[in-house]
Amino acid sequence: MSEKKVTFGRIFWPSLWAALIISILGLLIWVIIISSFVSGNKTGLNIQDKTVLHMTLDGRIGEKGQSKFNPSSFQMDVTLGLAGILHGLEEAKKDSKIKGVFIEIDALQCGFATAKEIRDAINDFEKSGKFVVAYNSGEMISHLEYYIASAADENYGFPSSTMQFLGLGAELSFFKNTLDNLEVEMQVIRGSDNDFKSAVEPFFRSNMSDSSRLQIETYLKGLWKDYRDDIAADRKVSAKELNNIAENALVQDVSDAVEYKLIDAVKYRDEVISIVMEKAKTTKGEDLELFAFSKYAKKRFFQNQTLAKEDSPNIAVILAEGGVAKSGDGLTSDEICKLFQDARNNESIKTVVFRINSPGGSALASDEIWREVKLTNDVKKVIVSMGDVAASGGYYIAAPAATIFAEPTTITGSIGVFGVIPYTGKMMENKLGLTFDRASTNKHAVMTTNRKLTEDEMTLIQKGVDDIYDLFKTRVADGRGMTKEQVNVIARGRVWTGRDAQRIGLVDELGGLKDAIAFAAKKAGITEVKALYYPHVKEDVLGELIAQFEDESEVSSTAKMELPESILEYYSQLKKLEAMQGIQMRLPYEVVIE
Repeated sequence: MSEKKVTFGRIFWPSLWAALIISILGLLIWVIIISSFVSGNKTGLNIQDKTVLHMTLDGRIGEKGQSKFNPSSFQMDVTLGLAGILHGLEEAKKDSKIKGVFIEIDALQCGFATAKEIRDAINDFEKSGKFVVAYNSGEMISHLEYYIASAADENYGFPSSTMQFLGLGAELSFFKNTLDNLEVEMQVIRGSDNDFKSAVEPFFRSNMSDSSRLQIETYLKGLWKDYRDDIAADRKVSAKELNNIAENALVQDVSDAVEYKLIDAVKYRDEVISIVMEKAKTTKGEDLELFAFSKYAKKRFFQNQTLAKEDSPNIAVILAEGGVAKSGDGLTSDEICKLFQDARNNESIKTVVFRINSPGGSALASDEIWREVKLTNDVKKVIVSMGDVAASGGYYIAAPAATIFAEPTTITGSIGVFGVIPYTGKMMENKLGLTFDRASTNKHAVMTTNRKLTEDEMTLIQKGVDDIYDLFKTRVADGRGMTKEQVNVIARGRVWTGRDAQRIGLVDELGGLKDAIAFAAKKAGITEVKALYYPHVKEDVLGELIAQFEDESEVSSTAKMELPESILEYYSQLKKLEAMQGIQMRLPYEVVIE
């Protein structure tokens, strides 16, 4: 009897198809579970009576909220945007089930203007009769963290936290000596009379110029005054006494802060929770209903934006944050120009609020955005709201707006231009032994960092910089109703606080994003505000699911439920697919080395 052979193909292909079918079925089942789970939570948040929102301020606060998946912990790292925080507090103020807000602050990252907007929102929330308790829980309580915490009804600190109330200061690094040692020369070209444009000074000086010191000291004093005035209003301690505390270094820890009435008491977290429970009027034996503020604000904001899109929005709020560039991350002209075009072409939009938080960047990209702002303002008034900083290119793109708002602590102005071209030839030759030779048809054809610019070439570049600076002053003059001579007096690269900028005519009104939106609505004759934010808010369905698996109790446990590694892989692959746009040039599979 002959032995019957089984070919490789008869084993391989059925096994391959079986594996594929099982994988596809597994994925389909997982998607069905996701859909049913999330759809069950689409109707809204499950808020119980006597709920206290738990706001954790422990990282960067930007203009736009972000949710990123952390594969190491299988959790969603949620970064709240300022717009979401403001909307969340506004919604919570009107929500009868919300009794108050418990704020924990540690390692906060934002500017003073952002912090002031949060403070103002806290003060407004408290006017509803609901409470706010702040807890400084970090090892070091910074001026910024205390600034926000001081707005709360009650403000506590962890017993071993360090807190120094010493005033505001700035330290700059200068690289000239290091560059000299490396034999690298930075060829700096600033706009003529741009003596306040000090961003380039570290490359050719070893200390501050008189102009730089003057503007830094001026805006630090302005920030310090507003800082003390705001705290004095909430803590019932005079601004003069706060300055005395800083001048004499009277506060070195939280116990000192209690003595000088900056903090109400030193408490451990469980003690603060007991205080919150008492304020929420929980009965004996009843658990405290703490609900994550980030989740509450994110959901409410998404619901608001979903309704706004479907119900003829009348105000567009365009959020722009980061360095100005043509493309890439941050504040890019490719994206912002398109957003303005969309808002301009949306017939239901009556006015635009342009929120800017940017130190500037590319001159070309700034000019592209300037054009779209101007075109929009010609048909629909654009109201600018400045965040922590709207300087240089950040001010350039604000200039054509009908009205400009800034916080008193906003850093703005810096109307000036510069360029930096390194000369690395000596370093290459003396340190590395590299030499260079050139051939060209014309004397300026090879302008390289390995050859020092000639006097004629420096003159050519200087002219180009001056032309851009002259255009900058023209843009500001046209937008602000000034002459170029008037602009030149307050330009020269000088930085101003929002309060000083209002005094010299670069800013119209002092206030935050909410103030700018209210002003825009009033000017446009809008009685019921339906604000639509750009870029549009999108719901991360998979992220929502993972967030549901996280432990909702923020009182007794920080443990999180972990899901199987296969699900993590599915999530990762689906997120990559979601990010793909247009025709792709990539491998059809991933090589994994284990």
